[in-house]
Amino acid sequence: MKAMVYTKYGTAGILNLTEVDMPAPKNNEVLVKVHVVSVNSWDWDLLRGKPFLARLGGLLKPKYRILGADIAGTVEAVGSDVNNLHIGDKVFGDISWCGWGGFAEYVCVREEALTLKPGGMTFEEAAAMPQAGVLALQGLRDKGGIQAGQKILINGAGGGVGTFALQIAKLYEAEVTCVDSAKKLAMLKFLGADHVIDYTQEDFTKNGQLYDLILDVVGTRSIFEYKRVLNPNGTYVMVGGSLSLILQLLLIGPVISKNERKKLGILVHRPNKKDQDFLKELFIAGKVVPIIDRQFSLSQTEEAIRYLGEGHAKGKVVVCIINNQEN
Repeated sequence: MKAMVYTKYGTAGILNLTEVDMPAPKNNEVLVKVHVVSVNSWDWDLLRGKPFLARLGGLLKPKYRILGADIAGTVEAVGSDVNNLHIGDKVFGDISWCGWGGFAEYVCVREEALTLKPGGMTFEEAAAMPQAGVLALQGLRDKGGIQAGQKILINGAGGGVGTFALQIAKLYEAEVTCVDSAKKLAMLKFLGADHVIDYTQEDFTKNGQLYDLILDVVGTRSIFEYKRVLNPNGTYVMVGGSLSLILQLLLIGPVISKNERKKLGILVHRPNKKDQDFLKELFIAGKVVPIIDRQFSLSQTEEAIRYLGEGHAKGKVVVCIINNQEN
């Protein structure tokens, strides 16, 4: 089978379209024929080996030869202990916790990582949902404790996590301010943002506005700047960002939370089938829709990862392994 393989860190000419052995499912796994895989910031980090935390488990060379965490495809074979999935089932899921390997024609996946794809959802939409959607849901609901009517700010709102977070926040009838580059603001207004800020023209930490909940996808400022724009009892949740901010949140965050009743913390990525299923139901109800910016072919995977990593994507970027003629 064909797969995009890499054996060293870098940004250009690192991924190679290569013939590799077809994987065989273990007893608790299924073999999935991959139709579409979406790109996430983790792919960008692991491709470059930056920040340094991306090298955990692979200091000098990558731990995984094949990247790609969010897949959608068809079950081709099942292991002897698999009970709930069958050959021919159309599925999607985040496989980052059970081996990666999505940028390939086939991949073996633990049964509990996968959700059945509904008929009205395309493979592209299915692949776009798992990681970004779950991060948005867990950041707002579980870590952020979102409440109806709150004032919420999403920093880096124009990417995959941010576009899901905006839609979820509006389900709570929140007043949502979205921060991103100028070229993404029209899309965010269309999705329901109450206010939009071009970060190149306005500093949201200095305009006098206060927020009940901040969901931060980019994390480029200091903990003190974020603290300044939180209401009393407000909550800041970091989904992604710099190593320096991570350290500040780990070391200083608990002190601020204790002394000022403002919660500042980091969302730990926890792939979760139950949350995938919940997002599927929101999609079926027409309440959440994956926003897909561009589609690339398998041979263009490196270009797709770079496009997202450099901040160009409006919503999600997907790689189509095969041409999908049906849902």
